[in-house]
Amino acid sequence: MEKISGTAGQVIRCKAAVAWEAGKPLVIEEVEVAPPEAMEVRVKILYTSLCHSDVHFWEAKDQLPIFPRIFGHEAGGIVESVGKGVTDLAPGDLVLPIFTGECGECADCKSEESNLCSLLRVNPNREVMISDGKSRFSINGKTIFHFLGSTFSQYTVVPSGCVAKINPLAPLDKVFILGCGISTGLGAALNVAKPFKGSTVAIFGLGTVGLAVSFFLCFEYLSCLTFYILLKYEMLSFLSYEQAAEGARMAGASRIIGIDLISKKFDLAKKFGVNEFINPKDYDKPVHEVLIELTDGGVDRSIECTGNVDAMASAFECVRSGWGVAVLVGLPPKNAVLKVNPAHFMMNSKALKGTTFGNYKPRSDIPILVQKYMNKELELEKFITHDVQFSEINKAFEYMHQGGSLRCIIRMDD
Repeated sequence: MEKISGTAGQVIRCKAAVAWEAGKPLVIEEVEVAPPEAMEVRVKILYTSLCHSDVHFWEAKDQLPIFPRIFGHEAGGIVESVGKGVTDLAPGDLVLPIFTGECGECADCKSEESNLCSLLRVNPNREVMISDGKSRFSINGKTIFHFLGSTFSQYTVVPSGCVAKINPLAPLDKVFILGCGISTGLGAALNVAKPFKGSTVAIFGLGTVGLAVSFFLCFEYLSCLTFYILLKYEMLSFLSYEQAAEGARMAGASRIIGIDLISKKFDLAKKFGVNEFINPKDYDKPVHEVLIELTDGGVDRSIECTGNVDAMASAFECVRSGWGVAVLVGLPPKNAVLKVNPAHFMMNSKALKGTTFGNYKPRSDIPILVQKYMNKELELEKFITHDVQFSEINKAFEYMHQGGSLRCIIRMDD
């Protein structure tokens, strides 16, 4: 356990990667991080990673442009100090900051049906702390705004309800990636879609979330699972078939169908066990109609992980009448509208569900997932594809844009 120096109550000066403008490279700056106020904690970040959500709001193409800002939200670290009223966390605790919270007191937190805390529910447009409407970050008196944890800083301040305390023996450089995408994908499958044995499952988009859906479904649920790997848009075409195909083989899948706009990828995909392929360009009908024909009526479950509204519609259209369930996970553009025919609900008994963070309660459930990893019930290493020092954080963006990057460890100690 790393020791914390006597900095409680003091302003800390440290390095942070600041986004000054939309889409511009982050700049390593010395920032001032104020002490935590009531019901807040200050955390020393040891490891963080880049998530598509960070990129989405950094580019600000269809979101509010809030700058200057410190992005980052999937991370692990140790508590440096706590604010007034915090009794369940102490300096030195090993923790994962989580982008959504669990106050433990509201109706949602007390309900087994919800993980949407009324007080600390995820809000990517919140730029300051809830308690006093102020930022804890500044540079020479200039305010720097927050983002869902702001873990691209060596120290950050977050609400105590947005911190999951974990086993102090956990390997933080592995389990920290449970703070967003992997848990979201796992929970979307196990907590929301809830497939039954022998199900056919369509997964739209195989980034970290989509691969988490497919990879962990193999271990948890299905003895004979058909994965329909749907990469409908070229923006998704960098995603790897390896883990989905491996997971499908372990599940005893008889058919693994890969769909992509770039046919040259199919030869590579064969090496990972994909045995059937569809290029949407080869058809004069929508992909969901092709799937319905191939599966004699539609898939049992679909999970959409791209945030593309057309993909969401296809995910709903392709599920089987009578018991089909589509789950939406991907982050859509601001003001996006999904249009579906209500007859699918009334006459065809299809269901459409949404989920935030895979329906996991951050403080209650994430420590359990960490323990599952330590018990060798979950495998996380395969999601870590790159590793950079904090000074090279912009390389993580390059890796993601180049393709093939699932999770890039950003080591914050330089």
